[in-house]
Amino acid sequence: MPAFDFPQDLLDAQAALDEVQAEHDQFAQLLPWSAEPMPGSKSKKADSPGYTPEQAERLAGYRARILERTTFVITHPYWTTLSGPDRVAARTALKHVHDTAGPAA
Repeated sequence: MPAFDFPQDLLDAQAALDEVQAEHDQFAQLLPWSAEPMPGSKSKKADSPGYTPEQAERLAGYRARILERTTFVITHPYWTTLSGPDRVAARTALKHVHDTAGPAA
C-alpha cells in the first residue's frame, strides 16, 4: 500500500474517532440486550429490563460524538487531493494508521 502524507488534524480526528468508538463498544457490551424491556427466550436469553434513561442518554452521546468525528474525517479537504483508487487506498490506510504506529526511527 502506498504511503500517504495525512495532515495532522486528519490523523488526530481519526484517533479521536477510534477512541470514542472503542468507548462506545465497551459501554455497549454492558447494556441489556434490548433497549426496551423485553421477555427473554426460554433457553437462550434472560429478560431484558431495557436501558435506564441514563444508559440511553450516554449511548446517544456516544453516537452523536461518533457522527461528529466521522463527519469531520470524511469531509476533510484532504480527500479532494486524491481520486479513484488512491482515495480508497488512503481512506483504508487512515483507518489503520494508528494500528501499527510505533516509535519513530
